[in-house]
Amino acid sequence: MIVYLLLILMVITWSFSFVFVDIALEFISPMPLALYRFVIVSLVFFIIDIFFKIRHRNKSNESSTGKFIDFSKFSKKDWLYILLVSIFGVSLFFFLQYNSIALIGPSIPALFVCLLAPVFITIFALFSFNEKLTLIKIIGFIIASIGAFFLVTGGDMSTLAPSSPNFIGYLFALLTPLIWSIYTIFTKKLNLKHPDSNLHILKLIAYLGMVELLIFVIFGGEFMNFLQNLFNPIVLICALYLGIACYLFGYYAWQRSQKELKSSKGASFLYMEPFLTLLFSFLLQRTDIIMLGNILGGVVVLVAVLIINYK
Repeated sequence: MIVYLLLILMVITWSFSFVFVDIALEFISPMPLALYRFVIVSLVFFIIDIFFKIRHRNKSNESSTGKFIDFSKFSKKDWLYILLVSIFGVSLFFFLQYNSIALIGPSIPALFVCLLAPVFITIFALFSFNEKLTLIKIIGFIIASIGAFFLVTGGDMSTLAPSSPNFIGYLFALLTPLIWSIYTIFTKKLNLKHPDSNLHILKLIAYLGMVELLIFVIFGGEFMNFLQNLFNPIVLICALYLGIACYLFGYYAWQRSQKELKSSKGASFLYMEPFLTLLFSFLLQRTDIIMLGNILGGVVVLVAVLIINYK
């Protein structure tokens, strides 16, 4: 019951995130914003670590507190997975998502990642976790493919033409659910092998992701943009929300759901997110590039994923 409550709160939190990113991007570039977010996350983890080390420094058996991680229990393959999830779940994912939001607004990227990711996750889980492919799932995938066409194109194929002014934004938005699905499968593998290390894995992902984003920012010539916005109050509020609420809480809830539930069932909670994002975007009067065909396609994909997950 707790995991379902966490998922509902996670969806609401993540729904606001697209709008917060859209607001912050009026002042700061996409990659410096992502770096700002994970600097905050890493600082929070570092402060927590320092707090528990000071609190338990006089205790002979620190491991009994459950707050310290035994790095020796991670194999070389585990470390490879941790590196991959930091790339797919942080640096590459936010490069694609934040740039797509900057180009086409918050609603389309939310529709893409939240409605297409459950389909990709279900497909990957069939092979990674031996989940069965039934006739009803096949029908659902066919319907999802039709819905995905309208979701992506809005019924207008010229949207995906390289000459389209929004082509790059749509391409980045389309890649985000694929990247998120790969991240989800890798983290599920890690959490199934190390069920008591959820927060520790999140911490390692945050540290590695921060370093990767810093490299992106430096080599992209945007480090000054990052420094100039360190004390911008609007960017700071957005980064705090994105870091603490969306990552510390949101990623924890997501990884816990993937550990305790079937991949497809946990992913099904993402269906509500894009429609909440669209509502929040409308209420806050954000500028979006969205057509009726995108929304109808999203509804069809939603129906398809419900069919895929029907028992």
